[in-house]
Amino acid sequence: MPASAPTILATSAGYLPHPRLRFRFGPMMAFAGQLSREAPGSDRDGAIRICHLGTASGDDRSFQRDMEEAAREAGYALHHLSLFSMPNVEDVEAYLRSFDIIWVNGGSVVNLLAVWRAHGLPEILHRLWQEGVVLAGVSAGSICWFEGGVTDSFGPQLAPVTNGLGFLPGANGVHMDSEARRRPLIRELVADGTLGATVCTDDGAGLLYRGTELIEAVSERDGAGASWIEPDGSGGVLERDLTVRRLG
Repeated sequence: MPASAPTILATSAGYLPHPRLRFRFGPMMAFAGQLSREAPGSDRDGAIRICHLGTASGDDRSFQRDMEEAAREAGYALHHLSLFSMPNVEDVEAYLRSFDIIWVNGGSVVNLLAVWRAHGLPEILHRLWQEGVVLAGVSAGSICWFEGGVTDSFGPQLAPVTNGLGFLPGANGVHMDSEARRRPLIRELVADGTLGATVCTDDGAGLLYRGTELIEAVSERDGAGASWIEPDGSGGVLERDLTVRRLG
């Protein structure tokens, strides 16, 4: 069922430890489900339907199975859109329209963008976003919705990516508290104009957008923060922390 307004949940979150499985879905995924149920007349008693896009990791089959296990335990109905070596469905747009949430996993954002463009995904996803399907994801699945960010897609050293989908303005930084190289590089790229104003998340945090407006930052882990880095008008940057709401 569609959300009440075009919705994107861009995160460095979504997976938490589990004693038996590779991971479990945490409050961030539940929050995405809540967002999908906000439209008047939505089926609040039906299982939340999630489509997982693992393009950034080459549609890794073992990870797809791990996603299915986590979804089974959480009570979600989860399926996949695979693009390797060909789409696993005939009508990609009709297939994606049948889901409440499109969840994009991490990996190579550069490869993700190239493959999506080859298959016409940007136009399809934009239409679904406008129709109220919740777009969400982690890491590469967060950066992709913005104009750009920084990535290790090209090699071990982080580098800018500036050809994101641009559904959301500016750039996005992920894993800010767990990868020390990200913050200084983002500050440098914002200062020299390579990246626009950049909104960033620590591991465990996410950003809720309605349309192109940032509504709030949320977290599923104590201490997970979010921040905003923008040019200061004189060749430097200003950085400020955002208020973060802890999800239950």
